[in-house]
Amino acid sequence: MGAFLDKPKTEKYNESNAGGDLRYGLSSMQGWRIEMEDAHTAMIGLPNVSERVSWFAVFDGHAGSRVSAHCSHHMLNCILTHDKFKSAILKEKSQTQGEFLSEIQGSILDGFLELDEKLRKIPEVANGEDKSGTTAVCALITEKYVLFSNCGDSRAVLCSAGEPALVTLDHKPSNPLEQERIENAGGSVMIQRVNGSLAVSRALGDFEYKNVDGKGPTEQLVSPEPEFYIRERSLADDEFLVLACDGVWDVMSNKDICNFVRHRLLVKDDLEAIANEVIDTCLHKGSRDNMSIPGAPKPNQQSIDAETAVDNKLKARMKELADEDGSGGFQAICQKMSEESWEGLPPSGELFAKRSMLEEEYKLSYPEKHSEEVSPCPHPMASLLYTNANQSPIQNDK
Repeated sequence: MGAFLDKPKTEKYNESNAGGDLRYGLSSMQGWRIEMEDAHTAMIGLPNVSERVSWFAVFDGHAGSRVSAHCSHHMLNCILTHDKFKSAILKEKSQTQGEFLSEIQGSILDGFLELDEKLRKIPEVANGEDKSGTTAVCALITEKYVLFSNCGDSRAVLCSAGEPALVTLDHKPSNPLEQERIENAGGSVMIQRVNGSLAVSRALGDFEYKNVDGKGPTEQLVSPEPEFYIRERSLADDEFLVLACDGVWDVMSNKDICNFVRHRLLVKDDLEAIANEVIDTCLHKGSRDNMSIPGAPKPNQQSIDAETAVDNKLKARMKELADEDGSGGFQAICQKMSEESWEGLPPSGELFAKRSMLEEEYKLSYPEKHSEEVSPCPHPMASLLYTNANQSPIQNDK
């Protein structure tokens, strides 16, 4: 299978924390890849800045994990060294949104460019042994604003009042402005890739695409420059934020992920568990790329009871099919159930969101029948979810 394992590594790493008015849950899983190339940063409260300012970032590595891991450890420090960053945050309540953005984005941009130059000097990178790169999608949460900075084709979505309210745009080589820069630097876009090879047009690292003489760092075939998106926070409406690698968006739209996470938050309050469900659902829906996700409705008894009733019906039907002669094993049972009509499944997740639960039940009930066979759907995943810790409960959707 080339760069893929024979079976996915589904063991998950979980992490969570809370502070100020935020909380987050993280889940990561290697999946089908030989190496886990994703990395993340999650920090509630920034040292020497403010306990009520937080930073979340997801780095989707490619061609290796060195650059993504280095960025997860050093990007924030590169940004914090710029005095204007702290100054802008301290003055945010007395500034207009435009004034704040102008000052803060300069510091973040300088941090990105500085980090990219430092990456170039890592010995294994400098001698050409390591050719890895990474996308970066970051969220700065201040007392007044949500600010996204995005470089590459990962994505950030803020769900407010049930809708995607602030969304980054992916940097693909076929985007007109991206293609114009690539061609001005002497490159080409073929099969929607830079020089027919790299699928993203902005990234940190990837220095074989950053050696055009006479061009600045943001004018190269691949640029390390992030784009910025800002929105004033609404404590009444803002629910949760999702940071995700492109693997999530391969199988879920912005609206899909908002619907799915919002539904799960009505049923359970465990952000780590919900992050795990996002990973599992995207895997079962057939994602073939890395994933990373970081609000919000509170669980209510009506939703919990409805969830329990659906789970019981699904388990009973699974056992009916398993007890039939020639059921064909778990994969065949899932196929049969997918052809049936089911109400009350998680929106945008549907039966895929229940597959892991059903497989656990199948293992317990029919250990002699359980097969370790898995569907061919390669790629590693990680999931990060953060939410307003003190969000008021919302009414269940009618």
